Amino acid sequence: MAFNKVILVGNLVADPELKQTPSGVSVATFRIAVQRRFAKPDDAVQADFFNIVVWRQQAEFVSRYFTKGSSAVVCGSLQNRDYTDQNGQKRTFTEIVADEVTFAGSRRNDGQQRQGDNMFYGQEPPQQGFGSGARPAQAAESNFEEVGEDDLPF
Repeated sequence: MAFNKVILVGNLVADPELKQTPSGVSVATFRIAVQRRFAKPDDAVQADFFNIVVWRQQAEFVSRYFTKGSSAVVCGSLQNRDYTDQNGQKRTFTEIVADEVTFAGSRRNDGQQRQGDNMFYGQEPPQQGFGSGARPAQAAESNFEEVGEDDLPF
């Protein structure tokens, strides 16, 4: 069994480039920057850059609605391509072939992303969660209800 799935949330570093194959199929390429989750307190924020290719209607959608700086969620698979450069050297190129590209974050009427918007649909980020240092007493203050063993259906 093989599994190749990539999900990235980042910002476009340039406008997408839309092209047509000789048979008329739309293909768009773009690059996104994804911030690294962890950094030392005294280090600047670091990012990784990923090449994305998207085909057909998704390519047209991306080229129409995304521009440099847009936040995007990219779902797809990792793919390697081999080619020979101008000097005859064999090179390998890694890219994400996107099945789906969607918006990450909300926009104001003037098109600018609001300060503090979450990456997913404009919701505020959770104040508690994995790695947040939340104590059980803090979790009890949330909307969750404690369930005992007698309440479980199995």
